[in-house]
Amino acid sequence: MKKEDCFYLGKIVKKYSFKGELLAKLDTDEPELYENLDAIFIDLRGNLVPFFVESSQLHKSDLLRLNFEDVDSEADADALLKCDLYLPLDLLPKLEGNKFYFHEVIGFKITDENFGEVGIIKSVNDSTAQALFEIDRNSIEILIPMNDEFIVNVDRKNKTVFVNTPEGLIDLYLED
Repeated sequence: MKKEDCFYLGKIVKKYSFKGELLAKLDTDEPELYENLDAIFIDLRGNLVPFFVESSQLHKSDLLRLNFEDVDSEADADALLKCDLYLPLDLLPKLEGNKFYFHEVIGFKITDENFGEVGIIKSVNDSTAQALFEIDRNSIEILIPMNDEFIVNVDRKNKTVFVNTPEGLIDLYLED
């Protein structure tokens, strides 16, 4: 399994017991969706390694207590501390309407109600306070904030995101 075929679920943050149980901080608004997993991929030195889940349950609402097969000592658990957890993309719950996963809209066209066709979404920058669409328009990079008020419609069938940005925003990138 390759990382690009998976989504980041969270990180193992601490040991729970001396029997190898671990606590993972999940990167989700709905941790209960991941309570009954059969297996999970753990990033061990850049390789995704499958681990089978013997038992799991939510712990203090946002942590998932995990007990893996063949991890039954503190030493085994120590080896997994601070490792990232991944699941295959097909396990992501389907989003509808104008909600989308960042990876889902890469390659979509973006069209502004005032400007017209802007370009192709090449990535999403979520390292800033406001996530940004990074759009390629004839080798010019245009950044549009992923603001709910700007996103008019996500047309999955035609792979297009329709936006209504403030007047002049897109032109800022195109002026010499």
